[in-house]
Amino acid sequence: MSEEKTVFSSAKRKTSKAFTFLKPGSGIIRVNGAPIECYWPNKVAVMRVMEPLLLAEELSKKVDIKIKVKGGGYMSQADAVRTSIARALVKYSGSEDLKKKFLEYDRFLLVEDYRRTEPKKYGGRSARARVQKSYR
Repeated sequence: MSEEKTVFSSAKRKTSKAFTFLKPGSGIIRVNGAPIECYWPNKVAVMRVMEPLLLAEELSKKVDIKIKVKGGGYMSQADAVRTSIARALVKYSGSEDLKKKFLEYDRFLLVEDYRRTEPKKYGGRSARARVQKSYR
């Protein structure tokens, strides 16, 4: 009995977290149990998620991808999924050429965007806003 190669990867963007499971298959992609085209309301988000799959060409047609994503808005979820898929494809293939292709196209395909929201401080309603002061 041959053992299937299964790869796991994860990524974060803002408050979204994405977990990707990749295994040999026929190119089926599901996000939280739904087809990738049906999950996001915005076509731009779907196109951003498809970028690593289009760059990987033949490899993306030979694997099944199951993604769990939670937290954040739909664009930050899409970016987290995008990074997670790219990492899984690189790990699955073990190809340095694919890794270089992803890094040349967009560095954030493999490297997380480290920016997070600034915490709220005292004396105002948000991180930077303060109560106005009047002298007259």
